[in-house]
Amino acid sequence: MTRHGLLFVCLGNICRSPLAKFVMLDLVERRGLAHAFDIDSCGTGSWHAGDGADPRTVEVARRHGLNPDHVARPVRPAVDFDRFGLLLAMDLDNRRNLLRLGAPEAKVKLLRSFDPALSGQPEHTLEVPDPYYGGPEGFEHMHEMISAACRGLFETLVRARVS
Repeated sequence: MTRHGLLFVCLGNICRSPLAKFVMLDLVERRGLAHAFDIDSCGTGSWHAGDGADPRTVEVARRHGLNPDHVARPVRPAVDFDRFGLLLAMDLDNRRNLLRLGAPEAKVKLLRSFDPALSGQPEHTLEVPDPYYGGPEGFEHMHEMISAACRGLFETLVRARVS
């Protein structure tokens, strides 16, 4: 059986991409399909390697019943670009960074491009803004955006698997 490899990517791997990983892991586990997915997250920068998720991300995750277990890591092109079928960037800068590092263009997508409510919207509107320098409301808004996109991604992958 083919597993769906999903790598969520942001800048430092402490806010957006770990939350996307938490959301997606919860979604596939609740649907009984964890065995069909390989899910991880990373950053295109390495300065937070070895750290846990940002405390505000942890708080949002816990408030929504998610497991915030996480250790930040940088992208590993030699391993990650083969292991994962989709490299899901949180914004255009991280997509460009992945492509600069040699990621296959066909594998690199903006996470929010899977949000069905945003179908047909221009790319610049599909970014998950980095909440790092803001307050708690930015982290909650990030959760809303990521959750909608992860649900759309999950449904897209399940439909593809059935057809």
